Amino acid sequence: MARIASFHLVSEPRHRTALVLARLGTDRVALRRTPGLVFFRLLGTGAGDDTAPSADLSRSALFAVWESEAALDRFVASAAIARRWQRAEEAWQVRLRGAGGHGTWRGFDVLDGLEPARRVTADAPVAIITRADVQRSARAAFADAGRPVSDEVRGAAGLLGVVGIGETPRSRLGTFSLWRSLDDARGFVGQPHHREVIRRTRAEQWYGEEMFARFEPYGASGTWDGRDPLAVGPRS
Repeated sequence: MARIASFHLVSEPRHRTALVLARLGTDRVALRRTPGLVFFRLLGTGAGDDTAPSADLSRSALFAVWESEAALDRFVASAAIARRWQRAEEAWQVRLRGAGGHGTWRGFDVLDGLEPARRVTADAPVAIITRADVQRSARAAFADAGRPVSDEVRGAAGLLGVVGIGETPRSRLGTFSLWRSLDDARGFVGQPHHREVIRRTRAEQWYGEEMFARFEPYGASGTWDGRDPLAVGPRS
């Protein structure tokens, strides 16, 4: 059986922030023992739809690769972590098939062995994960450049949803975004600030490791900021 991936976004009330932060540590132990879980990263998130360095300490995310869809089904149905998410203030999750890309995440190729997308067309919805290990010498420049790019992505045509994600506050950072179509995602790539950041990352060698991965999103459930972005379409 082919692997599949999943992305989970969970929000708790502000007064439970300390508990959310503690569980980023304790949940790692439980996830390492989860049958069929090939790779995972528990993640902090940026504030709202801000993709520049920021933090929402009441919200967390999980990206995971599973040995099969059945393994994810078992986790969702019976794992204590998944049951707890069902009682959260808000939770959203989506399943992901591979649709191309490059790079690795802490040395792991998340696309290797992943079930391929079944609908590969320019007008089909697409999920994109970008992430990078930012070199210490580049962190200030990366943070400064992130603000105008964040503003660009907020206004991008066809954007369904975006969240900044990170393993550490300043150095292991990325984004998860949903787009109405691959054409819309490609349209954003050409925006001037984003294009300039791409040029600088290469010329100034900002990253020690990077990844750009596209996925076919399917089987979403729950809500993200009060809505399922795949069900209702682009934000107004």
